[in-house]
This record gives sequence, structure tokens and C-alpha cells, in this order.
Amino acid sequence: MLDENLLSQKERVLFNMSIQDKVVVIMGASSGIGEATTKKLAQEGAKLVIAARREDRLKALVESLPNADISYAVADVTNKEEVQAVVDLAVEKYGRVDVLYNNAGVMPLAPLSETRFDEWRQMLDINIMGVLNGIAAVLPIMKKQQSGHIVATDSVAGHVVWSGSAVYSGTKFAVRAIMEGLRQEGQENNIRSTIISPGAVDTELYNTINDPETQEMARTSARTEGFGIKSEDVAEAVAYAISTPETVSVSEIIIRPTKQAL
Repeated sequence: MLDENLLSQKERVLFNMSIQDKVVVIMGASSGIGEATTKKLAQEGAKLVIAARREDRLKALVESLPNADISYAVADVTNKEEVQAVVDLAVEKYGRVDVLYNNAGVMPLAPLSETRFDEWRQMLDINIMGVLNGIAAVLPIMKKQQSGHIVATDSVAGHVVWSGSAVYSGTKFAVRAIMEGLRQEGQENNIRSTIISPGAVDTELYNTINDPETQEMARTSARTEGFGIKSEDVAEAVAYAISTPETVSVSEIIIRPTKQAL
């Protein structure tokens, strides 16, 4: 049996599938899946740099984890300079970035016939450009390191479409395509990519649905006892993906409530 004391840090990661001491940047960390993932990875010993638009939420989250190695920065994922600053903070503090988790997103569901141009633009800017801004900020670092892992929150809506979800699903299908392209382009530099595609989750994402009736229907569904999963369930999936050895690329995880039909 191999003596772990003789193994390098990289080799320990390969053998033990460890999250301990990995440098992880989480965008969209102030609530829901991002917050739950922050707590989960802090528990596992990751070195964290978290970001979102709401500083009060970020500060409270950091203060709730007194034993964690964690920093925060305020950033809007649609602003590429702010996203770059978050990644630069991680490099300045730790010298590397092992994982970037692009988690920010919005879901203002509505039929196409309502022509909600402002909502469409918002979804394109946050759900697609936000992911691309994160990728652009971290790729040069990961190429230099010859290692790295980029994770994005996609959705079941990135695999199926239903009435009222056309534009939202379109953005999530786009993320799925971008992340597959990243997988193919990144393999030579040992850069992995993963999309996490949740079904109904009880989070604040439903607050981004502007139609009151649609918002209430979606929220009620996610909160119904026996239906809807928790942010912590998704955080477990994220932790699993990034804990796998560097020789393993978990490309997609779809995580639905057992009773969800679509």
C-alpha cells in the first residue's frame, strides 16, 4: 500500500478524491445553491473566494463560517471586469484557481407572445454572458497551471422545453453547448467542465419570475412536501463532481425531484 506521506498534493487529490485545500471561486454565492455549496465546500476544507451582488448577504455568509478559509468580493457576473477582479483576488491570495463555479442565473418565465424584451436581454446577459465572463477570466490561469475545473449551474430546462420556458431554456441549452465545447477544448490542458442541471429546487430563483401567477405556481411546486429538492442536495452534487480525480471528467449531473415528470 502506498504511503500517503510520499505522495505529492496532486497525487493525493488523484488517490483520495479530496476537496481539502482546493481553491474554489463561487459566483452567485449569496443565496440558494451558491450559499449551500459555499457551506458544503467550507466544511470539506476548500479555500473559498465567493462573489455576488449583495454584499450584506456575502458578509453574513462569511461570518457564519468562522473556521473557513474564505474571502468575498462584490461582483455582477454581467460585468467582465468585476468577474476578473474576483478571479484575480483568488490568484493573489492563493496563487491558483482549482475550481470556478458559475452559479448566477435568473428565470423570468413567460410565453414568447408577451414579447418581454427586457427579460430576454437580462437572461442572455446573466445566464449566458455571465458564464462566458467567468470562463474568460479563469481559462488563462488554468491553462498556465495545466489543470482546473469549471462548473456551471445549468437546469433541467437545458435538456427539455415546456410552454413558457422558451427563452430561459434557450439560455440553458446554450450553456450546455458552451460547456461541452469547453470540455473538448480544455482536455489538452487538463481542464475539466461540468454542468449541474437541477429540477425544481426551493430557492430565491423564483423571485426573478415577474408574472405573479407563474411565480406563485413555480414556488408552490418547489415547496410542496414530497416534491422539490433542497439547495443542499445540489451542493452535494457539486461537491461530488469536483472531488473526483483529475483523470475523471463528470460532464453532466441532472438532479431532479423523484416526482418531477419533466
